[in-house]
Amino acid sequence: MKVKVISILEDNYMYLVIEEQSKQAIAVDPAVPHRLLEIVKREGLFLVAVLTTHCHWDHARGNEALVNEVPSLKVYGADDRIKGLTDKVTDSQELKFNSINVKCLFTPCHTSGDMCYYVWEDECTDAPAVFTGDTLFIGGCGRFLEGTAEQMHHNLTKVIASLPQETKVFCGHENTIKNLKFALLVEPENEKVKEMLSWARARDDDDKPTVPSTLKEEFDYNPFLRLSEKAVQKFTGKMEPVEVMRVLRKEMDTFKKPKERLPPQAMLALQWGLLMSSKDHLSPAIKDSD
Repeated sequence: MKVKVISILEDNYMYLVIEEQSKQAIAVDPAVPHRLLEIVKREGLFLVAVLTTHCHWDHARGNEALVNEVPSLKVYGADDRIKGLTDKVTDSQELKFNSINVKCLFTPCHTSGDMCYYVWEDECTDAPAVFTGDTLFIGGCGRFLEGTAEQMHHNLTKVIASLPQETKVFCGHENTIKNLKFALLVEPENEKVKEMLSWARARDDDDKPTVPSTLKEEFDYNPFLRLSEKAVQKFTGKMEPVEVMRVLRKEMDTFKKPKERLPPQAMLALQWGLLMSSKDHLSPAIKDSD
């Protein structure tokens, strides 16, 4: 099983899960359908299904166009608001595509119809994967737009946390740096957070994705999975895990990512460039008076 990571829109990800022997492919949240179809054609794949994590346009808007292009395509999801939905799935339902297995994990909170997908391949030693949409991010979690702290606590600590620790996490957005800066605010002495933030900045400099992480790694630096840690409780002023979750998300909702400070040489070059640009736009009369 191969997972192809495809960056789209401002910071979204869509994915192709490929069974390499048969060349069958399953798309996850394919919001830019023409680009997906170009990749499918270029790599000689057969698109058989779409897994939609939730109804928001930046995850589901490509479904109808894909169904029009591939009439046999199955579009799975848990919310009737999902465009192009052909097959509604329920919690713990399992799907099979040749040797690839999918277990549906109902995780309502970001929206009332969120579904994560746990995916593994028969007789394969590679780590399984979970596609979490906007429920679990690297270093963070999604907003509680249609749900509660109780629901997100259940989603993260009971549903997703029950998966094997080596499970690879493929989330819906590239917001890792902001998440880890918040995590560092919550736990300023957490060395794992510092290491991961440094790594994520390097990936960003190289224009490379930070997905996937693993569940094991998330427990080391994601504050939303570290609700019983003393530093996290101190930051929130709460002890009870659901209340810790509630305060964390409230603080994250108002958190503004600190601006990266440019090196002195870059600042000097920027200032010089702006100065020269302003001179270029002065009228001839003003230039002559200097």
